[in-house]
Amino acid sequence: MLRRLFNIILLVACSCIGAYAQEFNCKVTIMHDKINGSGVDPQLYTSMQKAILDLVNTRKWTTDEFAATERIECNIFINLVSGNVNGDPNTFSGTFSIQASRPVFNASYTSSIVNFVDKDFTFKFSQFTPLNFDDNRVNGVDAVSSNLPAVVAYYCYLVLALDYDSFSPNGGTTYLKRAQNIVNNAPDGKGISGWKAVENNRNRYWIVDQLLNQRFQEVRNFWYSMHREGLDSMSMKPNESRNRILTNIKKLYQVNRENPSSILMQFLFNAKSDEMLRLLEATPKQERGQYITLLAQLDVANSQKYNALK
Repeated sequence: MLRRLFNIILLVACSCIGAYAQEFNCKVTIMHDKINGSGVDPQLYTSMQKAILDLVNTRKWTTDEFAATERIECNIFINLVSGNVNGDPNTFSGTFSIQASRPVFNASYTSSIVNFVDKDFTFKFSQFTPLNFDDNRVNGVDAVSSNLPAVVAYYCYLVLALDYDSFSPNGGTTYLKRAQNIVNNAPDGKGISGWKAVENNRNRYWIVDQLLNQRFQEVRNFWYSMHREGLDSMSMKPNESRNRILTNIKKLYQVNRENPSSILMQFLFNAKSDEMLRLLEATPKQERGQYITLLAQLDVANSQKYNALK
């Protein structure tokens, strides 16, 4: 089932020429300046980049048909900060960053849906071993080797979930559950972190746990309303659409009061802060105050930017 109903004419045209594709149009960048000179064959980084690119862009992640024009745009940046981890020249640690966006109806810009940096990233990569992921064997036969495809797959499912949620209410639940399955069966070994609730309250476990938790349902309701009832309607009813998004911020505020310091708010505003600022700028100055107050408390990291618009 094609998920973007507003693009149906283009999709029908594409289907006539067989222009179906996989779900992602992803670019992968491996940054290794910090470990240059460590004795690692530079070709390994090229192979690593290609292996991740192939996994994301060629694997079938859903049962839906995507037109070539529907592929989700995303970027993965892996910044390697340590090599030869635990004495293994093929084991690395660093950060995993992912950015993804979805189109806005009748607009020339895209809307960010994920912009996140995961700092708990240790993995092993063997240059001549194919990179595969199996939902039924997440932990594989070697935990450190399996951690790379597991982390990649987790974030692919998370992006899919938020993309689908932005087009239909709770439309991404299937993919959230697949991400949760990865968490529940994640690789477990020396140096591997980011998967367990007991490690901290701001890791992969908690992101998907909160997205599936009924205590945070209003966050997903907001997500759908912001995109389909707000951004996608902006070209036809700009004032009404903008006001709908800003008014619903009160619901996020209430969720945050009941669940202070949740990672989900940080995760959401990492992607949406710039968009919120643009919405405020388009709002008459005399009407901004109430929204600025709420946003400054929800998105503390960007509070100065919001307050500057008073």
